[in-house]
Amino acid sequence: MSGNSFFDESTAQSRIKAAIVRDYFWAWVRVIVSTQKKWKKGERIAYIDLFAGPGRYKDGTKSTPLLILETAIAYPDMCERLVTIFNDVDPANAEALTKEINEIPGVRSLKYQPQIQAEEVGDKIVQMFEKLNLIPTFFFVDPWGYKGLSLGLINSVIKNWGCDCIFFFNYNRINMGITNKFVEEHIDVLFGKDRAEALRKKLEGLKPEEREAAIVEALVEALKELGAAYVLPFCFKDEKGTRTSHHLIFATKHPLPYKIMKEIMAKYSSEENQGVASFGYCPTSNSGNLLFEFNRPLDDLRDMLLEQFAGRTLSTTQIYDLHNVGRPYTMKNYKAILLEMERKQLIRADPPSAKRKKDTFGDNVKVTFPAFAKKA
Repeated sequence: MSGNSFFDESTAQSRIKAAIVRDYFWAWVRVIVSTQKKWKKGERIAYIDLFAGPGRYKDGTKSTPLLILETAIAYPDMCERLVTIFNDVDPANAEALTKEINEIPGVRSLKYQPQIQAEEVGDKIVQMFEKLNLIPTFFFVDPWGYKGLSLGLINSVIKNWGCDCIFFFNYNRINMGITNKFVEEHIDVLFGKDRAEALRKKLEGLKPEEREAAIVEALVEALKELGAAYVLPFCFKDEKGTRTSHHLIFATKHPLPYKIMKEIMAKYSSEENQGVASFGYCPTSNSGNLLFEFNRPLDDLRDMLLEQFAGRTLSTTQIYDLHNVGRPYTMKNYKAILLEMERKQLIRADPPSAKRKKDTFGDNVKVTFPAFAKKA
């Protein structure tokens, strides 16, 4: 499939992907601008898309660059601060995107007009980002395959304050390419050479679902070694709902962006179990295999909390911060299970339910766990 044919038709998966990126971008902007207003004035922020495409699918559906710019135009603070850079190695895509951007109503209201370029994504761009002290930047890296995607690239763009990255991880192609000698170089820069070699050995004889978990876990481990302590994958199934086609992987060094993205990905998940989101999208809604601990139902959360926090007193927010990373639970899930645990007298809450609004469990409620876990 060529880069152009990738944009032949907008699919449900592509629309969900664009919505996740757009919603996070809007939330990210509000946090960054609020912080800049508090501590600084006149600061810039940036959005960079290294594989931008032509701007629209051939069926007319807008792709991410147009959605981002329309969001910016509607927000005065963004108009004054936002720097946008869109890149696509295909000159035809870059030319088409330029035309589409010029036709957006109000695009001239942006203080910094969008920059469109047609460069190969490789070592040259990585070295450039490594040398720069970046302004707060949201990076979207959406290659068709794996060429250009590397640990070096991701690390170079999340190293500075306020810089987060979400990238397209084409599981289907990467899964096929891991043991292919002809693309070994691309796989090695994505996982790191030593980890890639260990992964190739580990994958021998694994079942498909075990193979997927091993591959994504290896990538998450590699990102964390670079300092991206908070990594969140969102899985997409193919049109038949039988196989994974790709993941969106979010990487950041800070817990707040992780929390924000978790809420957004949970909202766009096609399934949930006891209120716990699948962190994935399946067109046929029959997928059930989740990664890491993403297959644990809400019932298990109660037991984990009783065990991990036995004998301790913590606020709701502290419980969430200490426990949620790498697990599928949102703050809503924690509050729901803590409320249930209080009703069953498994914990003590201060203030108690009688002094709170009905069926609520606030961020600052103090929770005391028994020294020894009680049975529900």
